Amino acid sequence: MFAAPDRHSDSRRLNRSGTECMVAYVFLLLAIAAEVTGTSLLKATEGFTRLWPTLGLAVAYLTAFALLAQAVKGIEVGVAYALWSGLGTAAIVAIGATVLGEPLTVTKVVGVGLIIAGVVLLNLRGAH
Repeated sequence: MFAAPDRHSDSRRLNRSGTECMVAYVFLLLAIAAEVTGTSLLKATEGFTRLWPTLGLAVAYLTAFALLAQAVKGIEVGVAYALWSGLGTAAIVAIGATVLGEPLTVTKVVGVGLIIAGVVLLNLRGAH
């Protein structure tokens, strides 16, 4: 009446889930990279008056949201968005300081540290 469980079916399912989860995180990392690219172009658009930086920004943001939409198929929305916004913010602060010549203040460093701490906390409970 009851079939014995196939001990290999669980491992195949877990491997597939693990692979799907890994693919979702790859989509998320690509979304973060696209969002950071777009945000990095924001200053160069000069208020959207320069065509090529504005088009680059638009393509980068559209790509970021398309990739984020794929990522949330395998990651909880709250966790994905926390990672996307938190890591993106940290990357933009670093790019601002190293490439755009913006000052790196104690307030910025503490703020980014708090964002990263929040993302870590969400992932400790939300990802599993």
